[in-house]
Amino acid sequence: QVQLVESGGGLVQAGGSLRLSCAASGTRFSISSGAWYRQAPGKQRDLVATIPSFGNANYTDSVKGRFTISRDNVKNTVYLQMNSLKPEDTAVYYCNAVIQYQDYWGQGTQVTVSS
Repeated sequence: QVQLVESGGGLVQAGGSLRLSCAASGTRFSISSGAWYRQAPGKQRDLVATIPSFGNANYTDSVKGRFTISRDNVKNTVYLQMNSLKPEDTAVYYCNAVIQYQDYWGQGTQVTVSS
């Protein structure tokens, strides 16, 4: 059974940093493309960043220059490095990955940024 296991969330002060990880388990196939979404209380789930199989990563405007999405194909893991965090970044962050043409979601990890 394929699972995406997220880690790295927590409480941080404004201006601080966190790194989220999303590791695929239960499969011998590699992550093709990966993405991070976030959902704040009472709001819809929004796309934050994507990393394709080939080519450049893309970011929503509000995180450009602060967040970096990356991948480790050996560890079959996608990361989200978040710097210069702001209170408005507070949300549950979800990873999404395509593995062998199937779409998978992580369980979500809470990120809280205090002012």
